[in-house]
Amino acid sequence: MSTAKNGIECWLTDMDGVLVHEEHALPGAAEFLQRLADSSRRFLVLTNNSIFTPRDLSARLSRSGIEVPEENIWTSALATADFLSRQMPGGSAYVIGESGLTTALYEAGYTTTDTDPDYVVLGETRTYSFEAITKAIRLVEAGARFIATNPDATGPSKEGSLPATGSVAALITRATGAEPYFVGKPNPMMFRSAMNRIEAHSETTAMIGDRMDTDVVAGIEAGLTTFLVLTGSTKREQVRRFPFQPHAIVDGIGDLIDLI
Repeated sequence: MSTAKNGIECWLTDMDGVLVHEEHALPGAAEFLQRLADSSRRFLVLTNNSIFTPRDLSARLSRSGIEVPEENIWTSALATADFLSRQMPGGSAYVIGESGLTTALYEAGYTTTDTDPDYVVLGETRTYSFEAITKAIRLVEAGARFIATNPDATGPSKEGSLPATGSVAALITRATGAEPYFVGKPNPMMFRSAMNRIEAHSETTAMIGDRMDTDVVAGIEAGLTTFLVLTGSTKREQVRRFPFQPHAIVDGIGDLIDLI
């Protein structure tokens, strides 16, 4: 294993806006990941997307020309399952979500049920059901604890914005008065669970993201070195508006290859 440069031994990187944009690899992404592999660096690709399993996402990245083993992908669904398994091992949940979330909870030893569950767990889905949301509201009213994978209010599509987990969580909150606990970014909990997964330490781990309000703030709160790339959501002129700043701002992930 080569010597870590600038004290960085482990890397966390966001996916959309850093590695890929609309299914196309961003410049330098494949080379950056190859350098990590060649240097035997521990790393994880993070995403707030809870729809897909790591295997699904690995295949999606591969179609874009980026090779990431599924064990190097950490989703908000996995972080949520990890959190719940620590809070209440072997618990039960009523789940609104797709295979990424249901598979993660199953593998964490959770039982899914709509009868007196310990938790209502809300994730992202492409087909939100009014019946399922109504059931979630009634279960929360009856005492189930309310968990959501991530607070993103909208998600992208070729036609424009789509309502995402945060929007549906707001609907349930308005109906019940119960605020969910969001596990995904910007909660630094997601980064801490990712670091536990690869046995990383905050003082020697870096986070690469494209959003100041999720990636960078969570990285700072988790004690990481943070890099903002300008290939996604946050533009350079917006950075100064935030009361916190990244360690460095770069045009794209390719500019960080020499730090490995």
